[in-house]
Amino acid sequence: MLARNRFFRPLLWPTVATAAMFALLVGLGIWQLQRLDWKLALIARIDERMSAPAADAPPEASWPTLDVAALEYRHLRLTGTFRHDSEFHYFTQADRGTPGYDIITPLLLSSGGIVLVDRGFVPEERKDQATREAGQIAGEVTVVGIVRMPQRRDTFTPPDDTKRNLWFTRDPQAMAAASHLGPVAPFFVEADATPNPGGLPKGGRTHVDIRNEHLQYALTWFSLAAALLVIYFFYHRGRGRVGRPKA
Repeated sequence: MLARNRFFRPLLWPTVATAAMFALLVGLGIWQLQRLDWKLALIARIDERMSAPAADAPPEASWPTLDVAALEYRHLRLTGTFRHDSEFHYFTQADRGTPGYDIITPLLLSSGGIVLVDRGFVPEERKDQATREAGQIAGEVTVVGIVRMPQRRDTFTPPDDTKRNLWFTRDPQAMAAASHLGPVAPFFVEADATPNPGGLPKGGRTHVDIRNEHLQYALTWFSLAAALLVIYFFYHRGRGRVGRPKA
């Protein structure tokens, strides 16, 4: 009488390959969980900074050694005078995809130094200052906005056209050099949604869109690891290496 003893005789190379692939897939899943913890901490840190009250701008003397990354997304209160004659036009789109420009204007601080302020968006047909004279505020102003780091240029970013004052990256140092402004802060500030006279530029353009899909990625890698084991089992079963009765 045959005993229904089950046995398993794994094939060497399929087993070695499966073990290596399984370890890789599980490792990728664990790495994504680690990335998830990092991303959640980053989001919490940004939320904390953006909800904090506005602080005064760091003094000009501290700018050369300033840790801009530690300051990003904090609200600053800036008091000074806009230099509208040196504004920059950063090509971008409105929330609904309308092409236009963010108006970035140097603000000469009352305490000394210049900070570039992204005052907000204007549609393409309102790029010319003459079409939005009411928004060219004269005299001393106080602006509240959010600190942002200079943008990095990648291989897909078009070159800036300094002659036409057309910019595709917001880099305070490059802008200052092109217009001979002199030393500027190593960050720029995105103005809040406080309306400007005449309605333009339209501020409050700060968008924090941090993708957090690491949990889905981790589940995908772990699912692939589990599927690999199932395939491995049925591969051996189909070749009579598992589940046969033994005398």
